[in-house]
Amino acid sequence: MLTRQKVDHARLDRLLDRLPAVTGEEQQELLNRICRLVFSHAFAEEAVLWPVLRRALPDGEELTTRVELEHQEITELMAGLERSRPGDPDRPTLLERSVVVLRHDVRDEEDVLLPRLQDAVSTTTLRRLGVAWELVRRAAPTRAHPLVARRPPGNAVAAVPLSLIDRTRDGLDYAGRRSHATTGRVLRVASRRLADLAGHVERVRLTQRGERLETHVGTHGQP
Repeated sequence: MLTRQKVDHARLDRLLDRLPAVTGEEQQELLNRICRLVFSHAFAEEAVLWPVLRRALPDGEELTTRVELEHQEITELMAGLERSRPGDPDRPTLLERSVVVLRHDVRDEEDVLLPRLQDAVSTTTLRRLGVAWELVRRAAPTRAHPLVARRPPGNAVAAVPLSLIDRTRDGLDYAGRRSHATTGRVLRVASRRLADLAGHVERVRLTQRGERLETHVGTHGQP
């Protein structure tokens, strides 16, 4: 489990290093790659690892709430970037803050949460968690969904429909960037329609159940 986490973190670090040097469509494609990595990774953590931390550590609730707040800020920043367009005046600020929070989240996990988890459970349990984490990651949503709960039952209810929508959008966007103008426009419209559908799924009350109130209330969230 620890090795799988570090591999993802190293991949993210390389992608973030490239971000300041690219613009336009290249920047958007790079952001899409970051989203696919970050959101599937975070969903698997919240579904598989953090519940174990909460059970195993006396301060597990505090630790996981803190990282869930970071994940929520990342989600809202990435949602803002998806709504923005190159040339928007607030886009550079969103990009800069996204990189800062993502790097801070990695440090929190590698320096605090994962070592604490390693100390709290057996090697056999870590191996079992690694397999479960990888399986969940491979079927997790890949886009920002700010309204969905970061804990059960909301995240479990939302997982299947949002993963199907997100991964279909990933394919449409990839094809659209490599198609001629007319086909590309059609594929982008289809992707936006699916984004609207994902928004409806997010607003289903059941997908928001289980969340701690403070995760969505504060300097970035809305009640």
